[in-house]
Amino acid sequence: EVRLVESGGGLVQPGGSLRLSCAASGFTFSSGVMSWVRQAPGKGLEWVSSISSDGRTPSYGDSVKGRFTISRDNARNTLYLQMNSLKPEDTAVYYCAKGPARGQGTQVTVSS
Repeated sequence: EVRLVESGGGLVQPGGSLRLSCAASGFTFSSGVMSWVRQAPGKGLEWVSSISSDGRTPSYGDSVKGRFTISRDNARNTLYLQMNSLKPEDTAVYYCAKGPARGQGTQVTVSS
């Protein structure tokens, strides 16, 4: 059974930074693409970023490109999202995803 547990969210001021983590279990973490998606209040799911199985090929949505960095540690079965220069419009619940499977999410709120 795929299990994904996100952590690291919180309240941050505009311009600040947060690092999200996702602990994965129940599958071979190193074998597939992993992603981050988010859902802002009252809106649908938005793809944020993905990374290849070996960690060498990241990709980003236009809204976060240049500010967010995705990475993974296959030895620790953990996915990360470093978020810098945060904006109020980044406020959302952030989910770690493998295909259609998602964790419970972690809330990120950007506000002064």
